Amino acid sequence: MYAIIETGGKQVKVEEGQAIYIEKLDAEAGETVTFDRVLMVGGEDVKVGSPTVDGATVTAKVEKQGRAKKVIVFKFKAKKKYRRKQGHRQPYTKVIIEKINA
Repeated sequence: MYAIIETGGKQVKVEEGQAIYIEKLDAEAGETVTFDRVLMVGGEDVKVGSPTVDGATVTAKVEKQGRAKKVIVFKFKAKKKYRRKQGHRQPYTKVIIEKINA
């Protein structure tokens, strides 16, 4: 059984027991979070929502909070002595999918 959920402005396909990295959530490590924006549930019988499936939820446990590897943003204009170097580390939350309730 799998489900497609919406979190952090993105759509993610999840299965039970799967570990995924999503946009940062306000939850501590070890807490349980529930995703109620379930767009589709697949498996034996497929349920497609318009836009969400009524009554369907996905329960997950927060494993850790973290920050991704640094991405360098370098702006440059030729012949104008213009250079700007900036680094960025995107925060993320690692969750483990525990149950898909459809």
